[in-house]
Amino acid sequence: MPMSPRPTVAGLDPARIETVRAREAARFTAARPRTQAALQAGAAPWLNGVPMHWMRDWPSPFPLVVAEAKGARLTDIDGHVLDDFCLGDTGSMFGHAPPAVARAIRAQAGRGLTYMLPSEAALKAGALMTERFGPFLWQVTLSATDANRHALRIARAITGRRRVLVFNGCYHGTLEDTMVELSNGRTVPRQGLVGQGFDLTEGAVCVEFNDLDAVEAALAQGDVAAILTEPVMTNSCMVLPEPGFLEGLRALADRHGALLIIDETHTQSSGLGGYTRVHGLKPDLFVIGKCVAGGMPTALWGMTEAVAARFRAYDAARAPGHSGMGTTLAGNPMQFACLAATLEEVATEAAFARMDAGAQRLVDGLSRAIAAAGLPWHAIRVGARVEFICAPGPLRNGTEAAEAHHPVVESVVHLGLLNRGCLIAPFHNMMLVSPVTTRRQIDRLVAAFTDIVTDLKDDSRA
Repeated sequence: MPMSPRPTVAGLDPARIETVRAREAARFTAARPRTQAALQAGAAPWLNGVPMHWMRDWPSPFPLVVAEAKGARLTDIDGHVLDDFCLGDTGSMFGHAPPAVARAIRAQAGRGLTYMLPSEAALKAGALMTERFGPFLWQVTLSATDANRHALRIARAITGRRRVLVFNGCYHGTLEDTMVELSNGRTVPRQGLVGQGFDLTEGAVCVEFNDLDAVEAALAQGDVAAILTEPVMTNSCMVLPEPGFLEGLRALADRHGALLIIDETHTQSSGLGGYTRVHGLKPDLFVIGKCVAGGMPTALWGMTEAVAARFRAYDAARAPGHSGMGTTLAGNPMQFACLAATLEEVATEAAFARMDAGAQRLVDGLSRAIAAAGLPWHAIRVGARVEFICAPGPLRNGTEAAEAHHPVVESVVHLGLLNRGCLIAPFHNMMLVSPVTTRRQIDRLVAAFTDIVTDLKDDSRA
């Protein structure tokens, strides 16, 4: 009888995956004695040894401890210099400490850090935001999570409706309203939530990305205040919109009296003005964060004049009291100094052109390596944002994205890249090309990726 084929994970032998993983983990550990000592000495005051729990989510046996980061390179305290394609998971998409932003920080530091009043830079930044992203009326906060939360409050206030429609597999920050997923066709709370105290499905409905029929069925219930979406799903394996999908969302929102909120926290990598400007989208509310101020914690949400007029009427009629929006440190002058510097001097048309060309070079190189290894994977990009996905593509929705995720395989690739001098995002297979990323760095990443996937595929290698 013919022998049945050996089981594989994403086209790879599980035993070979484990062999490579153990070797790469030992190599990482041996190379970082100072990092281990520093973590042991400083871990005790922190829950699980780190200031933020996700600092443990890297594929390495222990996290790096950073000495400095400049441009598109990061140096750890053991002296290893890494080509950084994670870039703070988009927070430093334009490179670490862009000179114009560093100058703005130094200048503003001498003028005060926070005072709950506008500065000249704040007024300038508003005009720059409108020039860059479109004719929205803006408000500022510290994170895209808060910006999405506040945008939803506006939508619920002016529509008088409670629910938000989101897409299966989406992520809009740690916003409770969107922490839902599909299970057997039903909206349910996402698995793993800590301390969840109320039923999230009362305020949210979840459908699949690229499924306009499902969107229309949900909107037809008449209780959806807003559709909240990224134009490209990015916090899973990347899913691109099918032709006509985003335009269809606009038409369905109008037909059913809902608002359309576009979250460009990640997809601002698409080009000058984000995916919305590049592709001519027409959202009612627009959210941006992460790198918009060059790495200074900043996010903004904007609304069209039509939405603003409805909100002004609502606001004038509501009872006196707290709006539930805003935090004391949001709107501080340091944010605006960095925001204005980034929009004027860093996130330029020339910068995005360099990023786009570099990302194309990267995705082409990764695709060649995948083909040469004979793996059933693919590489994909949106502007400067690139991913390798350990499954055939393109993917259509969040369910397919979840099925394409192979954490064990991906963690070995990530660790192998790290040992070869390349850092990519830990949460998924994301790589960013900044304006200061060089072709040589891109080629080193492609070479490192080629080497590790070849090693995983070829068990004849030591």
